Formats: sequence, C-alpha cells, structure tokens
Amino acid sequence: MTETNAAAPPLHDAVKIGIVSISDRASSGVYEDKGLPALQDWLGKALHNPLQFEARLIPDEKERISATLIELVDAGCSLVLTTGGTGPAIRDVTPEATLAVADKEMPGFGEQMRQISLKFVPTAILSRQVAVIRGQSLIINLPGQPKSIAETLEGLKDSQGQNLVHGIFSAVPYCIDLIGGPYLETHDDVCKAFRPKNAIRAPRT
Repeated sequence: MTETNAAAPPLHDAVKIGIVSISDRASSGVYEDKGLPALQDWLGKALHNPLQFEARLIPDEKERISATLIELVDAGCSLVLTTGGTGPAIRDVTPEATLAVADKEMPGFGEQMRQISLKFVPTAILSRQVAVIRGQSLIINLPGQPKSIAETLEGLKDSQGQNLVHGIFSAVPYCIDLIGGPYLETHDDVCKAFRPKNAIRAPRT
C-alpha cells in the first residue's frame, strides 16, 4: 500500500480583497457606515473562493485615500473596491486619488457603471467612478449606496433572471487573470463571470 502526504489542491483559489468606505461623516462616527458590510455581503454571495477581507473606513482626503490603496495593493489584495466620494461635491476626491496611484486606467468599468445607473436615475451622469490597475491589482470605485453597489456589480435582469445589462463584475475575474492574479469563480445566479473559452479552467476535483 502506498501512502502520500500530498494534500489535494483546494477547489478554489484563496483571494484577498481590499474594501474601502470613504466618508467624512461615517469615519468620524456621525452615522453608521453601510458601505463595508454591503461590499462584504455581496462578495461573499458572488464568489466561490475563500475570501480574506482587508477593510478600511477613511475620510474624504485625497492623500489618505491614495495611501490606503497603495497599502492594500502592497498587502497582496488582488482586488480593491472603494465606495463613496465619486460625485461632484468639493470633498469628493476618490477618482483623483485612485488615478494618482494607477499604472493603467480601465475606463470601461466607469462607463458601464454609469450606463447601469442611468436606468434608474438621470443624475447618474454626475458619477465619476474610475477603475485602474496598479501592479497586479484591480482597483474599482463603486457608488456610495448599498443598493447601487449591488446594481452596478450584478447588472440588470428581467423577471426570468436573464441579463438585460451586464454588471461590471462579469468582467472582473478575467481582468484579474490577465494581470496575474488568482482565478475568481462566481456563483452564476448572482453574477456569471465571462471568460474566453481558452481561459476557462477545468474544475478541480
């Protein structure tokens, strides 16, 4: 009888994700932050992967935001999602802080988020969300409201559950593949990841 100590590989890659809520009032305790719980809840439902979250609640300060994003990328977060600070108000500086740490800009994410939000409110054109790559990490600015976070990540579906407008998260796993990150696997009933056929990994058993 032959014995082996080699453990079977895990079914899904472990993923470290940075989640950042940016708000002067929430970070100072004026009201309860709802962005971080909304992000963690949605990601937990959407992904098969074992998840480790690095959560930060910080004020609307450009240098602080940029430093936090760099910290999370350096800590090994393959994906960093921010919420808040993307409007036209004077204190809304999240996009500027994000672009300041970018190696590459990924404009399609912001374009698609605005297209989704325009299905609900005309003021979506005031949103300035951006997405960038820094090193081997994808950083995406999301809206500030939990409902809007879910809508932009998931997209819009009809009464039969068929996609009317794809959410941005459908493109996230393949983007992370391309920059050398872990293989993200989604629950299709929440948000189906899209990959070219030659990029789809055979299921581990």
